[in-house]
Amino acid sequence: MQGCLALEDGSIYTGVGFGAEGVQTGELVFNTSMTGYQEILTDPSYHRQIVTMTVPHVGNTGINPEDVESDRVWVAGFVVRALSPVVSNWRTQGDLDEYLRSQGVIGLSDISTRALVRHIRSRGVMRAAIAHGEAAQDPAALVEQARQSPDMSGWNLVDDVTCAEPYNWTERSDPQWYRSHRYDPAGPLVVAYDFGIKRNILRMMTDRGLRVRVVPAHTPAADVLAMNPAGVFLSNGPGDPAAVTYAIQNVRHLLGKTPVFGICLGHQILGLALGGRTEKMRFGHRGGNQPVKNLLSGVVEISSHNHGFAITPDSDLSGAEITHVNLNDNTVEGLRHVELGAFSVQYHPEASPGPHDSLYLFDEFVSRVKAQWMYIEIADDVQ
Repeated sequence: MQGCLALEDGSIYTGVGFGAEGVQTGELVFNTSMTGYQEILTDPSYHRQIVTMTVPHVGNTGINPEDVESDRVWVAGFVVRALSPVVSNWRTQGDLDEYLRSQGVIGLSDISTRALVRHIRSRGVMRAAIAHGEAAQDPAALVEQARQSPDMSGWNLVDDVTCAEPYNWTERSDPQWYRSHRYDPAGPLVVAYDFGIKRNILRMMTDRGLRVRVVPAHTPAADVLAMNPAGVFLSNGPGDPAAVTYAIQNVRHLLGKTPVFGICLGHQILGLALGGRTEKMRFGHRGGNQPVKNLLSGVVEISSHNHGFAITPDSDLSGAEITHVNLNDNTVEGLRHVELGAFSVQYHPEASPGPHDSLYLFDEFVSRVKAQWMYIEIADDVQ
């Protein structure tokens, strides 16, 4: 059945629709990962985005419940060069077409994704409308829908993806993929702010013996401190970080009171809480092959990224230092503030593209948490 992708600049790309029928709008972006489309689809950070894959052949490994990063598909649409007609994988429990249909998400294949990605790189990410079925027959109307859709700048999308109630996370990683650690129900407590958190981030913490309490994004800092945590984690998430003003204020109240570790949106929110600024990137970083240099060690890490905003390099960060930079464009990829006990990275160490180049960041967080936990226990004994 006919499918169509219409961009706000008037560009039209026609192809074959799959998944759900209908029309959806969103910000058109591209991802350069060679594998992992299921993790991409279910990452809440892609909320309200139409994702184009640069790898030409997608869908051959099917769908399985072990690899999802949340309980639903979050992308607004999915564009591929070729949808595999054959699914072959020992864990497969379904195919991509049926999966997107069941989730109400539109897919589009038989698109010249190379030409589309070159267009985005030249013109920058932009609003778009993706259609499958009858609506795809009116490209002019789709262009107008794209132009009338919201712009990502200034858009707080965290409210759409955060959990409704606090919950405890105890699941650990499959020992086939990572060295096995055992969840410790008596271990140090970490409170994780859910701005759109990925499940594998949570596993990385429980793998290392931490008790994890996930809380909604709006949870006041006073309520978090009342739990007496040994550390606070700031998660990834979608949208413009500067629009999540309540999170920035909460982090300001937490700094210096407990160790803080942020990833992706959490990194940006930490930077804003320290007094920095963020800016929208031309086409962002999305993929599993970004080279990041650790300025503290000199080591280059192959890292996984998903962000369209970044901390402005000349920001006043109240004494924090830049610890990591992207070697492709010098984007700020890491921060630390020694006195306040906070650090963060823009990329995703839990995604393991290196494959394990960046897992040391979770170990560093655990070391800080355990030191704080010992302090808490000593203080309780004194009282």
